[in-house]
Amino acid sequence: MVDIPPRPWPTGTPEHPEPLVTRVLAPNPSPYTFTGTQTYLVGSGKDRAVIDPGPAETEHLDAILAAAGDASITAILCTHTHRDHSPAAAPLAERTGAPVMGCAKLVIADNGPRADEAFDTTYEPERVLEDGEAVSGDGWTLRAIATPGHTSNHVCFALEESGALFTGDHVMGWSTSVIVPPDGDMGDYLASLDKLYAREDTVYYPAHGKPVEKPRQLVRSMIGHRRQRERQILRILGEGPRSLPEFIPIMYKGLDPRLEKAAQMSVHAHLIDLERRNVVNRSEERWTAL
Repeated sequence: MVDIPPRPWPTGTPEHPEPLVTRVLAPNPSPYTFTGTQTYLVGSGKDRAVIDPGPAETEHLDAILAAAGDASITAILCTHTHRDHSPAAAPLAERTGAPVMGCAKLVIADNGPRADEAFDTTYEPERVLEDGEAVSGDGWTLRAIATPGHTSNHVCFALEESGALFTGDHVMGWSTSVIVPPDGDMGDYLASLDKLYAREDTVYYPAHGKPVEKPRQLVRSMIGHRRQRERQILRILGEGPRSLPEFIPIMYKGLDPRLEKAAQMSVHAHLIDLERRNVVNRSEERWTAL
């Protein structure tokens, strides 16, 4: 488990990683959000775009508006619709008149335990940005890069003026992304990583964790990590059939109990992908190598 840095964190305080980018940390730390969701404001002229407005906390909404200062907020963009990313979109739109856009609406009913945030039922975009579509303002252009995998509606946003990429939860600066079936898809996730690896973005700004200064190097290691996990699963199945919980103590030694469900979901996502490729088979609750 990655250690969360000691407090105080810069919650609510505007930070400026580059001239066109302002970062505001939301007050929602957890084992799955690190120190909280990072909301980004893009622009340095008369208007701003807001990326991943975060939880609908009055304190955080006030901090976003304060960070914008005299500039107008003219676009509210969401990378996906987990509850730590998009619920503040609607109240921020009410306070600013800005349209909500970006990822498509996605709500999946799930009454069981989750390994991450549940989906936001309040998200209603005025405009869904398809892969390659752009929105622009005074001195900034954001282009949508479809990156399904963490969720089927996940989108990254490329800032064309600086070469930065806002990666939401697809690539994070502190941990690997949780892939939760049935909507989370390991095959799509790896294909999206390949897509980013082929790009030449200069820096990633994730929704959680530090900026990624060497993005292609990190993406390459992430792809390698997932392929190593896949090989590990196949080695375990080479010893005989296993149920899902049986993989965890072998693959994740010393795991924080709070993250056990997340680990199970990642293994499950790998198994589903391997099953789709006719490498493994399942019978009731047990998995077998073919």
